[in-house]
Amino acid sequence: MTASAATIDPTALRELLGSATPPRLIDVRTPAEFETAHISGSYNVPLDLLREHRDEIAEHLDQDVVLVCRSGQRAAQAEETLRSAGLPNMHILQGGISAWQANGFAVNRGAARWDVERQARQVVGSIVLGAILGSIAMPKLKWVAAAIGGGLATAALTNTCAMGIALSRLPYNRAKTCDAQTIVAQLTASPSSRAA
Repeated sequence: MTASAATIDPTALRELLGSATPPRLIDVRTPAEFETAHISGSYNVPLDLLREHRDEIAEHLDQDVVLVCRSGQRAAQAEETLRSAGLPNMHILQGGISAWQANGFAVNRGAARWDVERQARQVVGSIVLGAILGSIAMPKLKWVAAAIGGGLATAALTNTCAMGIALSRLPYNRAKTCDAQTIVAQLTASPSSRAA
């Protein structure tokens, strides 16, 4: 595999999922996002947990793997993490689950929750608005808005989101079964016993 990640478009993935040897789908979104909507047969391995338990999880990914997130950014980070563990057999779903759904392909739905990117926009927007309005009474609060702006610029330059990482660790974005031991047990189970 080259240094750049290979992508697969939603239509090609749909065809592969119907083949005799379908790829393993690893959804790196938060459990709350996964619960809201996910591709049938996919495994939820949140990005932060994947990074923390990379080697343990990588041991159980011996077939072709397609990484899924909302738009492709977190999947690219997961691909980089797994590639550094020596896995050459990965693809990223081009456009993420958003593109999958835009193509009209089926997803399993659960309780509706906001994705992490939307939560981050809400928190950041609220802090900036509060700081600007508060600076009317306390002028130094404008520096809170400046700090947020600096954080957003850094996030863009580094292709990371500290706010998103922090939000993904909140109980709202977690599931009771979101731990490395449970995920490894799911990955080692036979494909026919996968949860939908």
